[in-house]
Amino acid sequence: MDGSEVGPERKRRSPLLVFGLLLAVGLILTGVFAPWLAPYDPLQPDPRVPVGLPAPPSSQHLLGTDSRARDVLSRLIHGARLSLSVGLGAMVLAVGLGTLVGVLAGYFRGSVDVLLMRLTDVVMAFPAILLALAAATVLPQRNAWTLILVIGLISWTAAARIFRSETLSLRERVYVEAARSMGASHGRILARHILPHLLPTLLVVASLSTAATILMDAGLSFLNVGVPAPAPTWGSMLLDAQQYYSVAPWLAVWPGLAVLLTVASFNLIAFELRRRESRGAKG
Repeated sequence: MDGSEVGPERKRRSPLLVFGLLLAVGLILTGVFAPWLAPYDPLQPDPRVPVGLPAPPSSQHLLGTDSRARDVLSRLIHGARLSLSVGLGAMVLAVGLGTLVGVLAGYFRGSVDVLLMRLTDVVMAFPAILLALAAATVLPQRNAWTLILVIGLISWTAAARIFRSETLSLRERVYVEAARSMGASHGRILARHILPHLLPTLLVVASLSTAATILMDAGLSFLNVGVPAPAPTWGSMLLDAQQYYSVAPWLAVWPGLAVLLTVASFNLIAFELRRRESRGAKG
């Protein structure tokens, strides 16, 4: 094998993509198997630990306990289950809605484009976290499903703009014009010639949206409008930790690190997928 054959193979390797995927998959599996991985019940206090001040890490509680004598490691693991469920569910809703709006606006153009893009502009005019905070506050009941709905219905605008731009370019391609001249319906053109070519962009947008929705879920929980206590979420753990930051800093370190690693993993995936897409377009 000569050097010309080795070069492209090395270029295809992406350690950052592999690292991001392994980290994301590991976090997701932690959430899926949380009931079996957690050493304690995340809602029940340990009777051996006094209630009042958090206990430092020990052989019984590897990451310590919170002020209610609950095991931090167990709450962190179960927090992955809830936080990732909300983040991934909101991502599916946001990307699905954004894809629908963007593709319809870019393909039909005209009055459809004007109407959908003005709606997008109206939603984008409000800061996302403030809009989510207002929506979550007025809900009669807050749970994982309502948070998915709130975050998803607020986070679709960026995806809509991206897919509109991509669709505007794709609809002018020769194969689309050929299909149109042969009498293909709009549905067939969209299904056979537009949507398949949006898949690489869809993967990038989904990864970025996941990072954004997880971060928004943590922010809402930190502002005490997330899933109500005593359910363990990373944001609510940070909220509980703020009054003990000087005497028990580990309470804030672990959930903060969990949010950081999760957001970083999906951003790494998006960055590497986008770079590969750009290389493919240049090639």
